[in-house]
Formats: sequence, structure tokens, C-alpha cells
Amino acid sequence: MPTKLFVTGATGYIGGDALYEIVQAHPEYEVTCLVRNSDKGAKIGSQYAKIKLVYGNLDDAEILEEEARKADIVLHCAHADNEVAASALVKGLLSHSSERPGYLIHTSGTGILLFKDIERGVYGGASPEIYDDWDGIKTVTSLPDNAPHRVVDKIVLAGGKENPSLLKTAIVCPPTIYGKGRGPDNQRSQQLPDLVKYTLLEKHGIQIGEGKTFWTNVHVADLSKCFLLLVEAAVEGRGRATWGEEGYYFTENNEHVWGNLSKVVASEAHKQGFIKSDEVVSLSTEGAKKLMPRAPVLWGANSRCRAIRARKLLHWEPKEESIEASVPEVVKSEAEALGLVEHHAAKVAAS
Repeated sequence: MPTKLFVTGATGYIGGDALYEIVQAHPEYEVTCLVRNSDKGAKIGSQYAKIKLVYGNLDDAEILEEEARKADIVLHCAHADNEVAASALVKGLLSHSSERPGYLIHTSGTGILLFKDIERGVYGGASPEIYDDWDGIKTVTSLPDNAPHRVVDKIVLAGGKENPSLLKTAIVCPPTIYGKGRGPDNQRSQQLPDLVKYTLLEKHGIQIGEGKTFWTNVHVADLSKCFLLLVEAAVEGRGRATWGEEGYYFTENNEHVWGNLSKVVASEAHKQGFIKSDEVVSLSTEGAKKLMPRAPVLWGANSRCRAIRARKLLHWEPKEESIEASVPEVVKSEAEALGLVEHHAAKVAAS
């Protein structure tokens, strides 16, 4: 019988790209996607004629539980903080048997590592602390409850720990994600495009405080490859992967300092003619919040990790371009979205 895969977040940036990667590799899978409405469903249908659609949202516990019950594997990419959805998916998968356990691959995020900077309320400084998912796995899976995403991480981890013969769980934890998605709807990331957007709007580069904050990063296509490898491992029946208490996978290919990336953005925006200089202006926490409420956290708190587990066990090898190399295309696309390209062309023509 073909593998039955249930996907949430298929019209989102992460889930849409993961769906593309998986369907390209395995068109034989029977895929069902949760969608909120007919408009979203039409976008999936236009790209994937064979995919079955189920209409509902992440608070429709009965729908999620039923679909998890029917699926061999659930790929949950819709929301890292929805407790109703995570609990329902776990409950549905627990109806499986030890002969046919259910697999849950949940998407978290390295925002979970921001908790110390958030507690201090000081943004823009560097941190030497780096988490890893191999030797440091117990630390990563026992972070404090006030860490972002931690509540739902605990629901998933508990499901796999308490019922290991019925439910195999894996948590994929991406950092800053960049690159154009290949999904049917949202193909835009957040942190880098928003940094570019506000650089263009403010007419200068932006950094938080000293601009020394570290984040790791991963291209969305490399992230999707990790999802694919985990799905394939589940199809194999555990495969090379670890599940449950040790089923936690960071995904990263490099790290950047936000202040340095701000300079790259400002330089490229200036090069393309959208701002008058490549100056980068330092914003206070309050000033950054006025620009965008989550700016201090997204560009000014530290999130550093090393993806050892996926490399060791799944032979995951990120291959896409660096985040810095992606900046010219992001500047172009954000300028187009803001209507600046046409205005810029008109100015050039007039001169």
C-alpha cells in the first residue's frame, strides 16, 4: 500500500516548500493537506492534481485527530505554538498499533533559544552560547517552559516518550530561513525580507543596538531536504533517524551576525539605486519596536545552534547558496513588492 502522508501548512512558506520536495521525490505517496478555505485549496490543486484536501483550521481538533489516525506520517508545518493542533495530532497517531506505529514530524524553530536575551531585555549584543542536538540533546529537550515554542515541543516530546511503540516523533528546528520557496502560495520568508523591506522604507540600513547578534541560517530548499530524509526514514520504519527523546533536529548551514548582514543589505540596496547611501543606523529597542513590534527579537536576540544529528544520521548535506548571496534577489523582490522598481525606472528615464 502507498504511504499516506498528512501535511499541515502546505500553503505556507515552510510547508509548501517541504511538500514540493517530497512530492517531487515520491509522487507515489498518497498526500492529504489541511487547508483553511477554497482559495487555499485551489492553489494546491493547481499545482498538485492528485493531492486530497481537507478543509479546516488548527483548532479543529476532531478533523486533525481523524486525519492523523488515517495517516502513516504527519508532517506538521503550520504553527509551532498551537497546542490544540499538536495535542490532536498526537492523539490521532496514538490510535496506531505497535506493528504500524504513527510518525509525527513537527516543525519548531530556533526562536526557542532566544529565552535568555528575552528575559534580560537587552538586544543587539553577542552571545558565545551555542546549542547542539548531539552531545547537547538533553539540554535542548529540557529548556525552560518560558522559552518560545517550548510548550508545544513538550507535547510532541511527551507523546513520543510515553508511547514509543505507538508513536515516533521528530522535531525539526530551523533557524533564520531564506531563499524563495517553491510552494503553491507563500514563497516569502520573514526575517531577511523584512530587514530589506524596512531598509528600503527607511532609506538606510538598520541594526539593533551594537548589531553583534548571532543567528544561524538555512536555505529553505536545504531545510526541505531534511524533511524529506525524515519522511523517508519513517517509511523505512525508523530508518537511520532517531525518534522520541532524541528525535530533535536543528537545521543550519552557517551563521550570520545581524549587523554585518544589515551592511550587506544596505550596500546592495544602494547599489541597486533604492537608497542614497549604504549607511546603517543603530536603533534602540524601543525604536525598533516602533518600526516592527518583533524587530528586537528577530534581529537583536541570539539564536546559535549546530545541526549535528541530521548530518550524522541522515547524511543531510546543505548545498544551496549562502544568505549573503541571496540578498540581491531579495532587495529586487521587496522593491518590486513596494512598488519602488517602477518608480526608480521612471526617475532614471527622466534623468
